[in-house]
This record gives sequence, structure tokens and C-alpha cells, in this order.
Amino acid sequence: MIDYFTSALVTLLVTVDPPGLAPLFLGVTPGMSGAERRQVAIRAVIIAFAIMAASGLVGAQLLGALGIGLPAFRTAGGLLLFWIAFEMVFGRRNDRKSEQATTAITIDHIRNVAAFPLAIPLMAGPGALTATILLAGRAEGDLLRLAVLMAVIAGVMLSCLLVFLAAGRISGWLGVTGNVVLTRLLGVILAALAVQFVADGVRAMVAG
Repeated sequence: MIDYFTSALVTLLVTVDPPGLAPLFLGVTPGMSGAERRQVAIRAVIIAFAIMAASGLVGAQLLGALGIGLPAFRTAGGLLLFWIAFEMVFGRRNDRKSEQATTAITIDHIRNVAAFPLAIPLMAGPGALTATILLAGRAEGDLLRLAVLMAVIAGVMLSCLLVFLAAGRISGWLGVTGNVVLTRLLGVILAALAVQFVADGVRAMVAG
């Protein structure tokens, strides 16, 4: 049981990468106040936990029933992520939200950003979902091991929340110019990550 716990914790921490999500969180929440960023962070963590817990319990069965392979899931997630990166690099994201820059950010906008791209595919991405499904398979129906897996997922999500809450202070230190530069830089990183998702998915489909 200790080996299973350690394996699950290390695997999910590596695939989710909470510290690496801090700059990405800032990149997808421009113009938000600290309170609004907290709302986004809490909602994103709850959504990501629900998605990962569900994938661990019924993910493999659901994908199999729908005839969807994990490589196709990874490819689709990469394409969606690339669109977000494109908007960030070329400033389309800020242009499209120019009205929101001068008015209060709506509840719907906060909910949308929390669900996509934060919760999925950045937090509960193809790698994390695949790892969760594989770890659930190792449990072999043992309820205690499944409970341990759910606890590990909750712990990883809590670490993401702590990282997100600290990210707001970083935004204040950067200022307007720093945030603009960071957004463009993060867009390039997101684009590379998206291309990697697509390449891995296509490679797996071709090999299959």
C-alpha cells in the first residue's frame, strides 16, 4: 500500500506539475483582480478533481464504450490548447476581451476560464488522465487502493490551489509591461506544449 501511495503521488505530481502551472495561470487570467483569480483557482481545482476522480473510476470503461482511444484524446486536447496559445501570442485574446478590460469580469467568464483551459487540458490533461486511469487499473478493484488514489488526487489539486493563490502576487510584481511580455512568452510555451500533445497522439495512433 505504501508503494502504491508513493507511486501514485510521484506520478501525478510529475504529470500535473503544480509549480509549472503558476505562470500559465497568470497567462489565462489577465486583467482579473485577486478575488476573481481566487474564484477561478478554486473552481478550476474542483473541476479538475472531479474530472480526474471520474477518469480513475470509470475513465477506461467510458472511452472504450465510446470507441475513443487515449491517443485521439491527447491529439484533441493539443489542438484546443494550441488555439489558446495562438490567441495569447498574437494578442487576439486581449483584443477579443477589450470590453471586459473596462468593465467588471462576468461570472460566466470566470467559470469558462476555470473550466477551459485551466481545469482541462492544463490540469486534468491527457497525461494526467492517462496516469490516473493506469493507476486505477493497478488498484485491481481494491476499494482501499482506490480511496488512496482519490486522496492523492485531492492532495495534488490542493497543491495546485496553493500555487494559483500565490501567482497573483507575482502578477503585481511584474506590472503591466511585465504581464504583456509574460503572456506572449507563455503563449509560445503553450504552443510548444500543444504541438507535443498532438505529436504524441499522432505517433501513438500510427504505432497502433
